[in-house]
Amino acid sequence: MVGGGEGAFIGAVHRMAAALDGEIELVCGAFSADAERSQRSGAALYLDARRVYDSYTHMMAAEAALPATERMQFVAIVTPNNLHFPVAEAALRAGFHVLSDKPATLDLAQSLELRSLLRETGLLYGLTHTYAGYPLVKEARARVATGELGTLRKIVVEYPQGWLADNQEAQDNKQAAWRLDPAQAGVSSCMGDIGVHAANLAEYVSGLQIIQLCSDLTSFVPGRTLDDDGAVLLRFNNGAKGLLHASQVCVGEENALSLRVYGDKGGLAWTQQEPNTLWLKTNDRPAQMLRTGGAYLGSLASLNTRTPMGHPEGYLEAFANLYCAFAEQIRAYELGETPGERGQDCPGIEAAIRGMAFIELAVAASNSEQKWHTFSTQLSNEE
Repeated sequence: MVGGGEGAFIGAVHRMAAALDGEIELVCGAFSADAERSQRSGAALYLDARRVYDSYTHMMAAEAALPATERMQFVAIVTPNNLHFPVAEAALRAGFHVLSDKPATLDLAQSLELRSLLRETGLLYGLTHTYAGYPLVKEARARVATGELGTLRKIVVEYPQGWLADNQEAQDNKQAAWRLDPAQAGVSSCMGDIGVHAANLAEYVSGLQIIQLCSDLTSFVPGRTLDDDGAVLLRFNNGAKGLLHASQVCVGEENALSLRVYGDKGGLAWTQQEPNTLWLKTNDRPAQMLRTGGAYLGSLASLNTRTPMGHPEGYLEAFANLYCAFAEQIRAYELGETPGERGQDCPGIEAAIRGMAFIELAVAASNSEQKWHTFSTQLSNEE
């Protein structure tokens, strides 16, 4: 692991998720740029002090020098955004697979460079778009794919939070500080942190791709240079229309991510704060409630469920599903085989590139007087 030391939120989440199913072991880490803090973090995790490193570059070199049966197999990146690409690059060049927190890189150019590096090395890359890990999100995707909703017309995805409604970055809140610092977060706070999750969820469940958007981003709290709120109109490649709302200043909201998808035959609704329920809706009969663990669910939802019906699974389990999928990819890679259905269902470099393209275009569109902007995964100066 790189990052995730003392005081970090997401590093602990990654470690719990990775350990949940007993398939993955944390064996080494560079948990902080501060050598003493990294050592303290490693000691708290009961790691061998010799494999707690003072920098990620030291870690890559030292681990690569170990026998194949002893060295790490992949690197989990849980740093602020500005370090995602250099750490991934160092890992890949040293021969290690990479699982990264999102967004993949600081900008789109780095994501495209990362794809080239993956093609060059032939190694694996995964991205922790957590909400794609929920069983009923996978069921929603399967129901859409089989045509149960008919031709899709409307997609509404919302992700309101309230934790940045006041000036948290000036109150020694490290999680707020780096997310609102362009040097560490990139061109966006709200869209880069949670809006990209919403965009990924909309595309993942619908099976469609955003082709155009119209964006209005705002920095409500005085002194901020990055957005803390935004609304984005979407057009998809089948003609469907969408609305994406993300905010970090909706007072009283926690992590109220929700998705509604409507076709010409039916609709569905799912919310992250009640993740074990998926609603299917039509005009000619009562709404149908599906529950996690039900025998009526499809194979992918079932593969990503651990407990019987009525035993709630949540955020950590969804995160763990991504780790399990990536572990399956690594096992298949080492055997020269194709991973199974679960292993193939982990967000990869293409999701990473589309996420960065969404973030950058949402910011650019908001700063423009032009209404609609074409979604592209190429740099603006490329043909």
